[in-house]
Amino acid sequence: MASCLSFVAESIMRSPALSVRGKKQLRSARPSEQQNQEDTEILFKPLVFSNSKVEVKVDIALKQKLMDDLRGAMKGGDKVKRSVLRLVMSAIKNAEIARQASLSDSDILGIIAKEVRQRQESIEAFKQGGRQDLVAKEEAEMAVLQVYLPRQMTRDEIVAEARRVIEQVGAQGAGDKGKVMPQIIARLKGKADGREINAVVTELLGS
Repeated sequence: MASCLSFVAESIMRSPALSVRGKKQLRSARPSEQQNQEDTEILFKPLVFSNSKVEVKVDIALKQKLMDDLRGAMKGGDKVKRSVLRLVMSAIKNAEIARQASLSDSDILGIIAKEVRQRQESIEAFKQGGRQDLVAKEEAEMAVLQVYLPRQMTRDEIVAEARRVIEQVGAQGAGDKGKVMPQIIARLKGKADGREINAVVTELLGS
């Protein structure tokens, strides 16, 4: 691992296209597998928020599915799925602690979509660096994540939804973009890439 990271640090990390996540991957190895059981037990513990002193029950369908699938991956020895889902569950718990509230399905979809984007960026960077082994690894992880995302909307569907939001908020031009984006992002979270949504709204308001 040390020799691999050294090679990658010299051949790829200078690439401006390499994502922050990709650079972190190349600087250090993943956490020890011996910690998996202990860390996963922590992820499954209910949260107790200081402002309410009330335990947050796991009543969100998507979150429950992720937890069940993680347990299944641990029992079945699926290392890739286990690793990916543990990262997602950790991100969810951190977000809940920061908000002092449980996340909705929409919020969780946003986290998963972000993880997918990070891997897409890493795949492109690793391709440029000729690291097909890392490309395959990122693609395998991305495949696990994409199972939980709804069907991705086409550009035409994004345009149609953006037009509806623009009409509803009464947006007239580029100056009203701040009124449109929060609304459409909330509606399409997990269903469309944020950059494409932004491009569509910019185009429609600028025309």
